[in-house]
Amino acid sequence: MNPLQALLDYGQSVWLDYIRRGLITSGELQRLVDEDGLRGITSNPAIFEKAIIGSTDYAEALTRLEQQRDLDAKSRYEQLAIQDIRDAADVLRPVYEQTKRRDGFVSLEVSPYLAHETQTTMDEARRLWRLVGRPNAMIKVPGTPEGIPAVTALIGEGININVTLLFSRQVYERVADAYIAGLEALVARGGDPGAVSSVASFFISRIDTAIDAILTARLKTVTQASEQATLQGLLGKVAIANGKLTYQRYKAIFSSERWQALARQGAHTQRVLWASTSTKNPNYRDVIYVEELIGLDTVNTMPASTVEAFRDHGRPRCSLEEDVEGARNIMQTLERAGISMTEITNRLLDDGVQLFAEAFDKLLQAVDKRCQSIVGVMVDQTYALPDDLAAAVRASLEAWRVGGKVRRLWTRDATLWTGTDEGGWLGWLGITEDQQVSGIHLRAIAEEMRSAGFSHALLLGMGGSSLCPEVMTRTFGKQDGYPELYVLDSTDPAQVRAFERKVDLANTIFIVSSKSGTTLEPNIFTQYFFERVGQVISSEKAGSRFIAITDPGSALQQFAESQHFRHIFYGLPSIGGRYSALSDFGLVLTAIMGVDVPKLLDRAEEMAHACASCVPVEENPGAVLGTILGVLATHGRDKVTIIASPGIRHFGAWLEQLLAESTGKAGKGLIPVDRESLGPPEVYDTDRVFVYLRMASAPVPCQDAALDTLERAGQPVVRIAIADPYDLGAEFFRWEIATAVAGSIIGINPFDQPDVEASKVATRQLTSAYEKTGAIPSEAPIMHERNITLFSDEQNAAALKEAAGADRSLVGYLRAHLNRLGPGDYFALLAYIEMNEAHERALQLLRHAVRDNKRVATCVGFGPRYLHSTGQAYKGGPNTGVFLQVTCDDAFDLPVPGHRYSFGVVKAAQARGDFQVLAERNRRVLRVHLSADVQAGLTSLYAALQHALH
Repeated sequence: MNPLQALLDYGQSVWLDYIRRGLITSGELQRLVDEDGLRGITSNPAIFEKAIIGSTDYAEALTRLEQQRDLDAKSRYEQLAIQDIRDAADVLRPVYEQTKRRDGFVSLEVSPYLAHETQTTMDEARRLWRLVGRPNAMIKVPGTPEGIPAVTALIGEGININVTLLFSRQVYERVADAYIAGLEALVARGGDPGAVSSVASFFISRIDTAIDAILTARLKTVTQASEQATLQGLLGKVAIANGKLTYQRYKAIFSSERWQALARQGAHTQRVLWASTSTKNPNYRDVIYVEELIGLDTVNTMPASTVEAFRDHGRPRCSLEEDVEGARNIMQTLERAGISMTEITNRLLDDGVQLFAEAFDKLLQAVDKRCQSIVGVMVDQTYALPDDLAAAVRASLEAWRVGGKVRRLWTRDATLWTGTDEGGWLGWLGITEDQQVSGIHLRAIAEEMRSAGFSHALLLGMGGSSLCPEVMTRTFGKQDGYPELYVLDSTDPAQVRAFERKVDLANTIFIVSSKSGTTLEPNIFTQYFFERVGQVISSEKAGSRFIAITDPGSALQQFAESQHFRHIFYGLPSIGGRYSALSDFGLVLTAIMGVDVPKLLDRAEEMAHACASCVPVEENPGAVLGTILGVLATHGRDKVTIIASPGIRHFGAWLEQLLAESTGKAGKGLIPVDRESLGPPEVYDTDRVFVYLRMASAPVPCQDAALDTLERAGQPVVRIAIADPYDLGAEFFRWEIATAVAGSIIGINPFDQPDVEASKVATRQLTSAYEKTGAIPSEAPIMHERNITLFSDEQNAAALKEAAGADRSLVGYLRAHLNRLGPGDYFALLAYIEMNEAHERALQLLRHAVRDNKRVATCVGFGPRYLHSTGQAYKGGPNTGVFLQVTCDDAFDLPVPGHRYSFGVVKAAQARGDFQVLAERNRRVLRVHLSADVQAGLTSLYAALQHALH
């Protein structure tokens, strides 16, 4: 049969159902063409006819068909978008009518690519106006030199216009004149000026962001106290001053006789709309751009977080009329300081058009991706579950749908969790957009690091401050022209010395990262390296080699200012450390090492949109993943086993902290299992869920095969496709949403860490004792054999002695300890030793020997870093862990400047404090202490463990 005739005859065949359901891909479609004569390609006769007219063979028909289908799909998406605008306008119609056409508007934007084309802007605005067909729609037109004439023409035709991207008072005046001229033209044609509305959208916080950057740079170079005071007095003041003076021009223009002639005919003033009013600088009050811009006949558009903040603690008053003379003085001082407001606002307009265009590109790309798959499916995330678990997941997703729970998450509804303080810790929900809009500082620091020629960058941090940067540097490696980034997050003297030897102290930039500024480890790292750098380049210059990342008002900020650090970057108080990957805690370091931060943010923003509240819950990748994890945890499968392609394997270190510290509390939670090699089905029990992060650009066939085997054996498997390492931006956001959802299902607060502080308190008691006495309180071993000594608390020691019976040897105690493992338990090695490849290999041998013999999940953590990561779950999560802590004598030690204790003493105190709290929580724990020859000790331990298991 002729293929085209076959297409005619079978166009409505059974394949149609497969296409509608998205079960056919482009490759499969081609195979159908080859094997089945084009049957069932399309359900739409109109598309079919367009595709085959003039075709001479089925290949051309297929090409035309797919092109037409894409065009029709995009058309359908535009139709859906227009319908959304209509629906919103209809919802607001009562407001529009009750306020006599003053409020209740919905804006729709013309393409930003038309920002410099007057005629095409007018054509597109007319087209959108006709498509929407609602009197309370507004068409957005940028306030460019080419856009302003379009405003006059469109207003003259009776079209409501939102003039956007205004920064300059002079441009604002031209926009107001354009509006009045348009109304005059409308009246001259017999039109009703009262039927037309317009706003002038004046952008605020971006002005302060741009000017503050210039002022901050100047402050580093000026030496005269008077000039310093002048520049400091301008910080955070210009945007509001500019807004106040713009409002004065608004009042003057719309009280003129020219305007009064239109007002008598019912015309509405073109109100000033304050846009970009979220606070970008955490040092400023979070509602400053709302409180200071309140006046009659103005509009303030705020993101949800700012609305909530103002509702909580905003102070309303008619602030626009206050101290107008002071605003004039601010602008005059700025001019005297040699900072051109005209140059800044021109640049902001250009940047704004570019940002709008980039956002428009992302929208089109999203539509393209959507069109390519016929139906919207989560093509990058799939899962296979046993039937009973699949049914439970479906039921939970339905409950989330019915309860509007994704919407509640995005509105920061604390009752979704425990109803305490959760709503105050969700600043990460909007961080990607904030960073895209106000990320000029990230571009600036990247360029500065490239130009400065630093050979190395050394991050001094712990936990949430260090794990994302570690993932980035170990995934992307050194970038040409930028410093090589290392991450120090251990108090082990050998590790501190190893990093000191890796870097050139005279040519290294040090980044101290601590949210609170009171974390022990970053503080002593800073004391040590600040002294060492001072010895190399002089104490006066040392501060210029340090950067701080911290929350506003922290002790670290005060120290950095007093020591004249090169830069201080700020986190958001509403973002906890483990959720801070896409804030400055993660992205400043990413920029410093030369990774393409905008590209990373683009991927993150795509995921943020995919996880938005408007997305059906069953199509929301973060919500679905979180539901799987939460539901399976409640069914006993709480060991989240992370399998990753080699190129992204370090992502698991960040994910470990997010899952463990967020969910492991109140005797519940997820236990992440990272870096455990894949084994055959028989080494796994029924407490696992496998998550496979597969990089499509570098897959590993043996991983694919092993996961397929586990799936066939009945193990739950979630597969996430990663296009390339930049997709980690999306993964940070996906997993944060998933963790929040899982926390809700498990029934805990995923944003606190109640058990972490206990170890810190125990450590402080021990280091304080050392400061006073020069010694840590002694402890009695339960066994000593060659180069290994065993310690435990009274309760665990008694249980182990009883279980060991007459065999009180190392093998006997290890056998007794490992025999405490049962179904549903996990084994964790907690190693307070230098983190290096040799030690990692030795610990991996130990863990896998236990896994394969006992069929339990296994974890490995290096201390003290795991205290800020999985330590919360080990102490506060389900009491299913059997812990083997490994400590050692230090071959050498390093002093901590200003303290009696050393790095070795701090590490010992941390290990002792950790053990103490585990024992207090009734955990099954044993401590193995090695001699200074750690490698030999690990070899002996492995031999003894092998004997104990057999």
